[in-house]
Amino acid sequence: MIRPPMPRLRRLRIVAVATTGLLVASALVAPASNAQVAPQSAPANTIPGVDEIVSSPNLRQIANVPKVAPLDATNSDIAFQGKYAFAGNYNGFVIYDISRPSAPTVKARVLCPGSQNDISVHGDLLFLSTDSSRSDDSCNSTAQGADIKGSWEGIKVFDIKDKANPRYIKSVETACGSHTHTLVPGKDRKAVYLYVSSYSPRAEFPDCQPPHDSISIVKVPLKKPTDAAVVATPNLFPDGGFPGSPTGSATAGCHDITAYPSKDLAAGACMGDGVLLDIKNREAPRVINRIRDEANFSFWHSATFNNSGTKVIFTDELGGGGAATCNEAVGPTRGADAIYDITGRGDARKMTFRSYYKIPRVNADTENCVAHNGSLVPVLGRDIMVQAWYQGGISVWDFTDSAKPKEIAFWERGPLSADSLVGGGTWSAYYYNGHIYSNDMVKGLDVLELNDWRTWTAKLTRYNELNVQTQPSYLGW
Repeated sequence: MIRPPMPRLRRLRIVAVATTGLLVASALVAPASNAQVAPQSAPANTIPGVDEIVSSPNLRQIANVPKVAPLDATNSDIAFQGKYAFAGNYNGFVIYDISRPSAPTVKARVLCPGSQNDISVHGDLLFLSTDSSRSDDSCNSTAQGADIKGSWEGIKVFDIKDKANPRYIKSVETACGSHTHTLVPGKDRKAVYLYVSSYSPRAEFPDCQPPHDSISIVKVPLKKPTDAAVVATPNLFPDGGFPGSPTGSATAGCHDITAYPSKDLAAGACMGDGVLLDIKNREAPRVINRIRDEANFSFWHSATFNNSGTKVIFTDELGGGGAATCNEAVGPTRGADAIYDITGRGDARKMTFRSYYKIPRVNADTENCVAHNGSLVPVLGRDIMVQAWYQGGISVWDFTDSAKPKEIAFWERGPLSADSLVGGGTWSAYYYNGHIYSNDMVKGLDVLELNDWRTWTAKLTRYNELNVQTQPSYLGW
């Protein structure tokens, strides 16, 4: 049974930013071959604005790095490698040195516009998704209509061996662009695959024609990444997928895919459908189960497996991330997570609905709030997740009992405006090597520390690399 939303907790700490004592990084701008380089800016020495921070006692912010021009557009996803965090921004990406989580520093800022710049890393390579129609594939491109045949959208590849000097080395155009992508290591370790998700075809778009019920698979040879190319475009919905309803989106592509390579599984959040995929053949993923939720889900957005691969969580991005859907009017089962148990074996596996989870606080009508990007907290013996909810903040919740999920920690800033809906909040909130990292759309990179008896074992797990949509397994099962 789901707890209904409760009034926002009033144990507030009204924080004047100048007195928080949070450490803010200085700016170090790096050149990038074939990419526009962000000019050096004076480092910010305060968090912008005044935050009304509300939090549980076991979760606290320890650092913030504000955005600076020209990478002051919307922040997006995050990837990790060693002591670095790679943060996407609609105008490019930022590389942070997080060797001291309480004092991150900027290693490089690369200006390369092309929303939404969904990001992943592998070895010396960094991949960016471009899902806005551009005049060409360069980092100097300008916006141009998708109805123009020469317009470009797709994947950009950077060499990041020198973290202070990323080099743009390759582009791959994909049908309908690349809203998101998922990195899947090849079985022979000689290549990685990018499962490219895109959607919303239109008859007037020459490179994005309906029907569009497929994904694009880009193969990247690791010894020669400049040979990267589309090798398959499997149709996941030969029947056309969900046709749509007054409350639910029609399926016309996928929004995001989470792969669990060690189990040869993936979960696709595909607008009107949720699918379980067999990815044993990396170039030919197969749908083995499909689910819909016409009563409550509006837009299947993303997915997360538990560590044992026996559960999968799907998120519903009701309102597209720009609406107030955590208010009293919407209720606890819409704009929420849905938890499914995975039963059976092989091609007989099925996803069985167990419950919904939504943050147990009512947010204001001026706050965009809905379920968004999160990751497992790698604890032993439990299923715990940290998740971004835009202006609903960050929620840490336990779904060990699939039918009775419960929040165990939270942190949020409060509304950006008391008078009108102003978009903002945390886009992605991920646990990496002992801390939670959040890319706030407006206020920059946040680092938080979680101290809870239920999660202390997570500190025993260390990753050399983490792309959350390429889900790793950890010991303890």
